[in-house]
Amino acid sequence: MGPLRYSINVTLDGCCDHRAIVPDEELHRHAAESLLQADALLFGRVTYEMMEAAWRQPASPGARPEWTEPFARTIDTAKKYVVSSTLDRVDWNAELLRGDLGEAVQQLKGESNNGLFVGGVKLPMALAELGLIDEYEFVIHPTLVGHGPTLFAGLTTRVDLTLVSRLEFGSGAVAMRYEPSR
Repeated sequence: MGPLRYSINVTLDGCCDHRAIVPDEELHRHAAESLLQADALLFGRVTYEMMEAAWRQPASPGARPEWTEPFARTIDTAKKYVVSSTLDRVDWNAELLRGDLGEAVQQLKGESNNGLFVGGVKLPMALAELGLIDEYEFVIHPTLVGHGPTLFAGLTTRVDLTLVSRLEFGSGAVAMRYEPSR
C-alpha cells in the first residue's frame, strides 16, 4: 500500500492562496521531484481546473518561464484522479472518483506502490478528517500577506504531527515534512 502525501505552499501568516507565493526555479524543481515519487495525483475540482489551466501542454510561447517546463512536463504526464460531484467528465490523463471518498482513496492507496500525491485545500481537509494522509509537507514562505484562505479551517479532528525532515531553499522558504503521530 502506497502512502498518501500532501504538500502545500503557505505564507508565515497561514495564507495558502497560490497567488500570494512567489515561484522560483528551485521550488518548482522540488515540486516536480515530489510529484515523480507518486503513482498518481489526487485533486479536487478546483485544484484540478487550476492546475490544468496553468500546466497543460503545450503552452503558448512565452506563457510561462522556461525554468517551469520540467514541472509542467511532470504534471502534464502524471496520472490524475479528480474528486468532484459537479464535473461530468475529465481528461488531461485523469479520471473521476465517485462514491465514498474514504473507500475510493483506500482502494487507490492499496493499488499503489509509490503512493499518491494530493494538493489543494478542501479535499486534503476531508482526507485529514478521515485519517488518510500519511505525510504532510508545508512549504513555508517568508512572507506575510494578511489574508486567506488558510489551511484546515474548520477541521473537527485534531491531527498531531511529528517532524520527519526539513529542507531550506535559497529563497528562505522551508519545506517541513511531517507524519501523523500514531
